[in-house]
Amino acid sequence: MLGQDIITKDYFADLYGRIRNALEQHEQATQHYRPLLDGVRYMTDKELSQMLKVSRHTLQQYRNKGLIPFTYCQGKVLYKEQDVQELLERNYQPAKWQKE
Repeated sequence: MLGQDIITKDYFADLYGRIRNALEQHEQATQHYRPLLDGVRYMTDKELSQMLKVSRHTLQQYRNKGLIPFTYCQGKVLYKEQDVQELLERNYQPAKWQKE
């Protein structure tokens, strides 16, 4: 006689919950994933505007003034993640308040 496993409702509910949890974790992990392109990560106009909390029009003004480096390819504006990081670091202003 072959052994038969019986799947109970509780077991199925637990298994379903684990699978759903794993899928949610996967979605969260890959939601903001940007693959490397020849070892460089690029951000879109939309991603950068959300990150800096400025409008896309403001980014356009920054580009027009030469304040932020960018790549323009077939109607798509891209920013190197490293360029943005360096720009933020160059323009960092430390607090003037000092602890007594």
